[in-house]
Amino acid sequence: MTTIDAIRPLTNPRFIKPILIEYTQNKNKKQWEAITSHDSVSILLYHKEKDAFIIVKQLRPPVLNMNQDGYMYELCAGIVDKDLPLKQIAKEEVLEECGYDVPLENIRYITKFFTSVGISGAVQSFFYAQIDESMRIDEGGGIAGEEEIEVITLPLSEAKEFMFDESHQKTPGLMMGFYWFFDNCTTAT
Repeated sequence: MTTIDAIRPLTNPRFIKPILIEYTQNKNKKQWEAITSHDSVSILLYHKEKDAFIIVKQLRPPVLNMNQDGYMYELCAGIVDKDLPLKQIAKEEVLEECGYDVPLENIRYITKFFTSVGISGAVQSFFYAQIDESMRIDEGGGIAGEEEIEVITLPLSEAKEFMFDESHQKTPGLMMGFYWFFDNCTTAT
């Protein structure tokens, strides 16, 4: 079980920066506390041979802080912290987190959207890829010593029920990805 040992102010952040936004709305001066953060990519993976989504489960300490167990089901994803095309970053995240080496031409850009709009407004670029076992290189799991990512195979036949099962903590990006798939991929191609 994971527990919180301490919560304290962040004085030298690596990935986020607290800011105060001062703005005028309808001639009224206002302020908003926010953070700047990296944009990100997310990738919905459909495994053709298993007729399943490949998703990840990992600890997210802010959720742990909200009296939850802290483990979230998510799409494979990662921050944009390199000067590379977004599709290349998505490819690297799939290999790092899930263990599949997906050819760039198999990764399809779908759309982008804003995340955490109340505090940061970072942009997430959403991709889709169909995979199979010939692309499997290793077990995935993230960066050794830094991340502990569990790779989950979720059969398509269980995905709709999973979306609304509140006993599974999940991100809106995962739910949006599933909705996109069911609306656009009646036959997975």
